[in-house]
Amino acid sequence: MLNQARAGQRLVFFVDAAHFVHGAFLAVVWCFCRTFIQTPCGRQRINVLGALEATTHEFVSIINRTFVNAQTTVELLDKLRTLHPEGPLTLVMDNARYQHCKLVVDHAATVHIDLLFLPPYSPNLNLIERLWKFIKKDCLNGHYYPTFAQFQAAVLNSLDAINTRSQEALKTTLTLNFQTFDDAHRLAA
Repeated sequence: MLNQARAGQRLVFFVDAAHFVHGAFLAVVWCFCRTFIQTPCGRQRINVLGALEATTHEFVSIINRTFVNAQTTVELLDKLRTLHPEGPLTLVMDNARYQHCKLVVDHAATVHIDLLFLPPYSPNLNLIERLWKFIKKDCLNGHYYPTFAQFQAAVLNSLDAINTRSQEALKTTLTLNFQTFDDAHRLAA
């Protein structure tokens, strides 16, 4: 499917949820004496169910402050099909229970979207995991946001930049090079 995506014959989106919690995001703390660092309580969060296209790095998301579930996934399926009404569309997903439930699988078939589920415990095979790491580094690590509104604005600003100003920075991060255990075994031999 990735070869078809490279040839422009299919769109392949990597899908996953990220939960950005308003809390402490330390970069490096070192001192001779004990230091107390102000931090929010960590009870407020932003949930992002995102889809990252494999070749163009187009980012599409559903964002809320409640939770991500099967209905949220159905919303994402509809949004993707609306943005790309023609041609084959494949979503690569992990094994979250809400992603492979009957509601999502049936709806995907209805809107003609193929679902490809990754093996359990294999985040190294999901391209969007690299994007979440980039977002955390871009706007959270080493930053303190006194209010949830400032925290939310920083996260949303970073997410909005994915399709625009962050494209150049993401070129080397979002490559389609995946190391699997079989590859590691061959390299060691």
